[in-house]
Amino acid sequence: MVEAEGFGGAPRPRALTMKLSQDALQELYAWIDRVPLSRPKRNIARDFSDGVMVAEVVKHFLPRLVEMHNYIPANSTQQKLSNWQLLNRQIFSKLHFHISEEMLKKLVKSSPGIIEPVLYTLRQKIEEELNGIQVRNRHLVHKQDAEDYSHRNDKSLPDYISVSMHPFAKECQPKPEMWNNNQRSFCEQYSHLDPAIHLLLEEKEQALLALHETVEILQMKVQRLEHLVQLKDLRIDDLTRHLKKQKAKEIAN
Repeated sequence: MVEAEGFGGAPRPRALTMKLSQDALQELYAWIDRVPLSRPKRNIARDFSDGVMVAEVVKHFLPRLVEMHNYIPANSTQQKLSNWQLLNRQIFSKLHFHISEEMLKKLVKSSPGIIEPVLYTLRQKIEEELNGIQVRNRHLVHKQDAEDYSHRNDKSLPDYISVSMHPFAKECQPKPEMWNNNQRSFCEQYSHLDPAIHLLLEEKEQALLALHETVEILQMKVQRLEHLVQLKDLRIDDLTRHLKKQKAKEIAN
């Protein structure tokens, strides 16, 4: 069975051996089709049985996580199993899920209906990791913006103003968890400073907040557009299959 780690690292079994719905399968296949793989896909159970194409899927989305030379295309059961065990140790563990030995043997034997739940879980874990990377990068950007903001103000003001403003610049750096009224109240403690300087810093702070909000809105729009494109691709695939069936019927008649 496939297991995913719960809070605190404790393994928590997930019911992923059940059959996926037709919609979920079509969405999964469409996701796989968008990944450039080294071999053509003919039978998904056999194609992924040695684990190499699974490693390629992870490499496509998380390139730093995978060293492809470690995964050897194979026909032998032992080498296939070795590839999957390596995936478990080096990749799946970092994505917080694990495949049992029992299921690995089924995957190696190309048992039908086994690889789909694994790929479905893998897709979820990859998306979670990508979202985590976005959050971490966003925090780094906020931190760098704060440092640049403080540096620019220290360099652009005369020495006597820079010294008096340093506590304000240090304590009021834009932090993601503090973009609220509490931060504003805290920063207002420095209202005794020169009004022109205080107003300038407040305007800069508000401009940064507006920019961060704009970025978040644009990211949400991008995610929505990606979802719409995915739905469009599924619809195109469905219409293409329907058209092929119609042509086949016309030829048969």
